[in-house]
Amino acid sequence: MPLVSIVMGSDSDMPVMKKAAEVLDRFGIGYEMRIISAHREPDLFFEYAKGAEGRGIKVVIAGAGMAAHLPGMCAAIFPLPVIGIPMHTTSLGGKDSLYSIVQMPSGIPVATVAINGGANAALLAAKILAVSDPELLSKLKEYSAELKEQVEQKDRRLSETGWKDYA
Repeated sequence: MPLVSIVMGSDSDMPVMKKAAEVLDRFGIGYEMRIISAHREPDLFFEYAKGAEGRGIKVVIAGAGMAAHLPGMCAAIFPLPVIGIPMHTTSLGGKDSLYSIVQMPSGIPVATVAINGGANAALLAAKILAVSDPELLSKLKEYSAELKEQVEQKDRRLSETGWKDYA
């Protein structure tokens, strides 16, 4: 049963959004993935957002570029956490998306990750879900330990090889 909904306004967002799916897969978190445009399919979008809670969704990860209304509109309708992923854009490099998502009015919060931050959006969703799931919390702690070990290995390698031979 999906606990997270990954939604994007266009399939051009898939390279970023699949990173979120990969992280959720790693932690065994069920999710659904949809392409729905808040601007081009408003009726379908409202049906999706209004029905998410009834489908058992606990967190929405919404990616959007340019005007980036999808995360904010999800947050306006869906009563549980929404995480917005601003997409890199060719015109303004994603700053337009970032500002649209992060500058929500009081009362309609959207957690926002870095531009193209699909993996971090999924990690944040996992952390939200881990508040009431000790097994998932344990997996997240193991993941953090793996990250620490990776950095320690790289540091040892640098110390052994020197910076000139590191790469």
